[in-house]
Amino acid sequence: MHPIPAGGLTIEDVVAWLQSAGYSAKVVTAENGNRHIVSNTMGTPFNVFVGDCQGERCASIELAAGFSTNGKFDISQINDWNNNNRWCRAYYDNVNDPWLGMDIDLSPGGTYESLNDQFAAWNDRLAKFINKYSLK
Repeated sequence: MHPIPAGGLTIEDVVAWLQSAGYSAKVVTAENGNRHIVSNTMGTPFNVFVGDCQGERCASIELAAGFSTNGKFDISQINDWNNNNRWCRAYYDNVNDPWLGMDIDLSPGGTYESLNDQFAAWNDRLAKFINKYSLK
């Protein structure tokens, strides 16, 4: 087992973890000064937001991918997804485009093996979301 340090990971640790698995990972700073990571999986860009931070260490991350649909995605599709999928939730942004999000706890007691397993679940759910609703 490879334990995650007490308190979780730094944003730089998350970048290193993604890159060690062959994913791109770039830290960007939002207009409000908050930093997050932009990456890509299966040809789909996604964001990694750190949360529950004490200093530089963060006890959770959120994975999120958004899709521009120009109003072709409706509330029944969001409801269908959320009623039938356990790990990732779907929601609308402020311009009514669909997003898929997944939270991952890193601390206390997290391991890199668990993180890798949950990331595999993210990739699986993301592919199913894209395919089910023809979002490519």
